[in-house]
Amino acid sequence: MVMNLTFNDYLAGLRGKRVAALGFGISNRPLVSLLLGAGAEVTVRDKAPRESLGGAAAEYEARGARFVCGADYLAGLDDDVIFRSPGIMPHTPELAAAVARGAALTGETEAFFETAPCRIIAVTGSDGKTTTATLIAEMLKRAGKTVWLGGNLGTPLLQYVPEMTADDVAVVELSSFQLMTMTKSPAVAVVTNCAPNHLDLHRDLEEYYAAKTNIFRFQTAGDRAVLNLDNAVTRGFADGAPGAVTFFSRRAEPAGGVFVRGGVIYDGDEAVLDTAEIRVPGAFNVENFCAAIAAVRGLADKSAVLMAARSFTGVAHRIELVRELRGVKYYNHSIASSPARTAVGLETFPDRVILIAGGKDKGIPYGDLGAPVVKHVKKLVLTGMTADKIRAAVESCPDYRGEPEIFTVPEFEKAVAAAHALARPGDTVLLSPASTSFDRFKNFEERGDYFRKLVEELE
Repeated sequence: MVMNLTFNDYLAGLRGKRVAALGFGISNRPLVSLLLGAGAEVTVRDKAPRESLGGAAAEYEARGARFVCGADYLAGLDDDVIFRSPGIMPHTPELAAAVARGAALTGETEAFFETAPCRIIAVTGSDGKTTTATLIAEMLKRAGKTVWLGGNLGTPLLQYVPEMTADDVAVVELSSFQLMTMTKSPAVAVVTNCAPNHLDLHRDLEEYYAAKTNIFRFQTAGDRAVLNLDNAVTRGFADGAPGAVTFFSRRAEPAGGVFVRGGVIYDGDEAVLDTAEIRVPGAFNVENFCAAIAAVRGLADKSAVLMAARSFTGVAHRIELVRELRGVKYYNHSIASSPARTAVGLETFPDRVILIAGGKDKGIPYGDLGAPVVKHVKKLVLTGMTADKIRAAVESCPDYRGEPEIFTVPEFEKAVAAAHALARPGDTVLLSPASTSFDRFKNFEERGDYFRKLVEELE
């Protein structure tokens, strides 16, 4: 086993070096504090105008940080070490040139993996990352473990390393953007599934899939990859895994894996959880439970799994029941920023729904969305930049015979109001955009929160 650097040794190695921190969002500020405390010469680079950063930037400037802001925030990037925010691709010309000159390109996540004193379980995938990571953390907590949950789901963990012990467990959600420059892998690496995604930022599908494999690429023989047997891409990942592989499946019974038989989840020969105990709806959540059970093997017993299942009611923006009004249920699935995720979400509901979809295009095809919409949607309300693409996908579906009826409503608020007006008692209204939020929101959380607010204001 390769021993990690201690936290203090890692920071000592940055003393006196010129270090760039790319991005000054809330999640990056603890990193900047650590770098300043380590005695590094810190330059914060952010594409936002300096005046928009307000008093927070002034506070860090008083502590010695230099700021380079605006459209040319990457100009003159000549630092020794560059901490990349996940949203800034490593093949950005300025970063590539800096690396060619000898700069070290890293990030907060890489630093955490270098210094964490405890076992790490990490989760990636196109869909289900946050739910699966949260489930793993809940199961481990029920088993009496001290758990640190963070990463892509919102909490940077590097700042907490001094508080961690060797007996703790860190559960980390990782995006493809975080994984692109990773050179260490966790003890347990979970890949929930893979489908085309984020092709507005990745150069091609191969780069996206290659980033996902970084989660297990640097494992050793004593480590384990947990892979979805039902997904062709993740099933193929097994050939490149250097450690042991545990498959999970909802449709088959992999030897030594986790699977569903007769409505019960088995871990190998042991019946662990009746799916009737799972409170969150949808077959995909059964898959998430299978993945989590495989991940906590040897760390949490079936009683901990059962307690987690009985208490877990889901994560915000993921088939979240917002309200029932006059017999109509309103669900927030703002996390669905791809056609594949919306298609899976539609399968959750036994009856046809009123779907609100559309947002910003991220360069992935919409053709495969047509058939699920025709099958599961009774009225389709389209909004945002991808409205025409989704309409074309539905209308070109061979099974389309004029149903669902399609309404294009450019304004988000009016789209919600239109869905409300179309709904009758017994209906379900589902926000599942199949697109990113960036045409008018800063992220899917803001979109989901605004949908929740609009629904709660309905009369």
